[in-house]
This record gives sequence, structure tokens and C-alpha cells, in this order.
Amino acid sequence: MRRRLSLVLTLAAWLLATGSHWDLVQTFGWGRMIATYSRSMPLLRAVKQTFSGEAMCGVCALVHHAKEQQDADNAKVPGTKAPAKIFLVSAPSVLVFASPASNCVGVVPAGSAPLSADRTAPPLPPPRVAA
Repeated sequence: MRRRLSLVLTLAAWLLATGSHWDLVQTFGWGRMIATYSRSMPLLRAVKQTFSGEAMCGVCALVHHAKEQQDADNAKVPGTKAPAKIFLVSAPSVLVFASPASNCVGVVPAGSAPLSADRTAPPLPPPRVAA
């Protein structure tokens, strides 16, 4: 029960933070408009009239005004202008994996061989464990 309540509260907070609650109210308004128009005209014509945008009901006007107000409030952050896109770009850096040979003179003795040159090859086939 506690987990379900926390999930419901998290979903409600997310809807309110993203402004999705206005979309839910708008959907309710459209449903009411379709139901009202379908009493006096065929259903297809009622749906076309609802989504034509010519006549706004009280709920549609409320949602439109509230969304404009929300957009105006978000744009009023002092001293900043929200960019259309945010680009995360960093300048490529030069990667150096090894120093040139001229810098290594005197550091590595001449004629030195890699450490693996002194090793013998492993026995073939591999040795078996004595039981």
C-alpha cells in the first residue's frame, strides 16, 4: 500500500511539474464539447467542429490562458534567454601516447631488449597436475 501511494504521488508530481495536467483538463473539455455537439448534429460533424478551433468552450479558453501564463512565467527568468537547442561541445585535445625517440636518448640504454626476450617458451602441451 505504501509503495503504491508513493508511485501515485510521484506520478502526480511529475504531471504537475511538466504541465501535463493542462493536457488532461483539455481532454476533458474536448470530451464535453463532443458530447454537447453530438446532441444536435451527427457525431462525425461534432468531432470536426470540436477540433476545428473556431469555437472554444470555457474549459478550452481556461487551458489556453493557463498555458500562455505558464510559458510567460518560464520566460521571465532574469538575465537568461533559453536557447532553442543546447549544444555540448568540447574542443578536441591532442593525445600523445609515446614520446619521440629523440627525447628518449640516454634514458633507455642502447641495445636493450624487451623483458620477454630472456624468457623461454611455455612447455607444449601444458603440464598436467599430478594427482
